[in-house]
Amino acid sequence: MSQRKKAVSASQNKTQRRSQLLLNESDEDATFSQITSSQVQRARENFTSDQIDRKVAEVVQFILIKDQKKIPIRRADIGKHVIKDYKHIYTDIINRVCRTFEQVFGLKLVETDPKNHIYILINKLEPIHGEPVSMRPENPKKGLLFVILSVIFMKGGVIKENLVWNTLKKLRVDPGEKHDEFGDVKKVVTDEFVRQKYLEYVKIPHTEPVEYEFRWGLRAEKEVSKLKILEFVGELFEQDPQSWTQQFREASTAGTSSQRTS
Repeated sequence: MSQRKKAVSASQNKTQRRSQLLLNESDEDATFSQITSSQVQRARENFTSDQIDRKVAEVVQFILIKDQKKIPIRRADIGKHVIKDYKHIYTDIINRVCRTFEQVFGLKLVETDPKNHIYILINKLEPIHGEPVSMRPENPKKGLLFVILSVIFMKGGVIKENLVWNTLKKLRVDPGEKHDEFGDVKKVVTDEFVRQKYLEYVKIPHTEPVEYEFRWGLRAEKEVSKLKILEFVGELFEQDPQSWTQQFREASTAGTSSQRTS
């Protein structure tokens, strides 16, 4: 077989495997929507409270492990790898899991995509002494993220990527050079932070050459306090946060909404 035919064959096999994987995931997720109330009741009677407690602990551990990379968690994966025979009482278990995260860990499990049932784990604990969690020295990547989120917020919620790179250069973090702490800065910002749902990196239509812009991602909207960001910027410029009228109004509104939903 020629090299070209081998390459085509390998590509086709890879596509087939990917398609089969997607079909399996779809089938796995579909089983949750086909559960009847009688199946739920029988499952509740079949499992002891100790068995359910252990399953809840397993799901909590699974989510914590997956969250280490801040990658969104799919219900299909929870079902396939952890829930298994307990799928008829998935709702009971996930409700217990949510309470465990909030009461024990100070975390909140949020479903960001109800259609595809995708979750993220967000931090609901108040920062120590009012200091933003993202700016603690032991967490330099979050410090980088916090700076970017601050710039986006202060500039109205959407900014072109060039402004982000220029801001980082002023902080001696050059996206064109390998950084001692972050490595490939541009990859961290446009790939890692985007996959983690902290940032959205969106192509601007009808631009030549192609330009991109940044927005806050779903995780940032849920997890990061805009009031804390404004306080941080106020300290940086030695100004009262309320002097930025529009941003202060938005941050106060967001804070009030967050308290109502938490």
